[in-house]
Amino acid sequence: MSDLRGRDTLLRYSTDVRTNHWLNAICFVLAALSGLALFHPALFWFSNLFGGGPWTRILHPFFGLFMLLLFLALSARVWGENHFAPADWQWLRQWRDVVGNREERLPEVGRYNAGQKLVFFVVVGCLLVLFLTGLTMWRSYFSLPAAIVRPASVLHAISALVLICTILVHIYAGFWVRGSMHAMLRGTVTPGWAWTHHRAWFRQITHASHPRTGSD
Repeated sequence: MSDLRGRDTLLRYSTDVRTNHWLNAICFVLAALSGLALFHPALFWFSNLFGGGPWTRILHPFFGLFMLLLFLALSARVWGENHFAPADWQWLRQWRDVVGNREERLPEVGRYNAGQKLVFFVVVGCLLVLFLTGLTMWRSYFSLPAAIVRPASVLHAISALVLICTILVHIYAGFWVRGSMHAMLRGTVTPGWAWTHHRAWFRQITHASHPRTGSD
């Protein structure tokens, strides 16, 4: 078996993970646009994308439900790799080095850095709130008192705003860190990219490829 550092590329995301990611992205865009159309009259023109107001109201909760189901499948795959470690908290404390692109000063991180883990758990929290509040507002299937629906609507809107802002930051980071978009499109990264941005993960897969035999 050849040395990983001699390979042209390393597998970072499998085909099923990338497929789930992009289906999630599509559902997010559809849910966000349809939700914005229902949120404010100035944005109601988005409903033209879905066949008008009635169809927007019908389709919006299904977009959200499909996104939740897809994300549950994805989170089951990556949950264990998103636990915070001491190095992650140090990474967050050195946010100035992160913004300044001073990778050499940051602690080594695994498959996901603290920023990615933070995005993951914010999305988890937002989707949970959106799901619970969305059920109370889904009048086609549930009929609850206005005293419950009204505060649920406010929480739904706040959670949607937080989720949209979080995803925009996620998208920006994907373009800001050169090579990240290629990883999600093609599934591979170069050994140099892995060593620079996710050194602990690089060491892990290198060790897995070349486990030590015998005692030191």
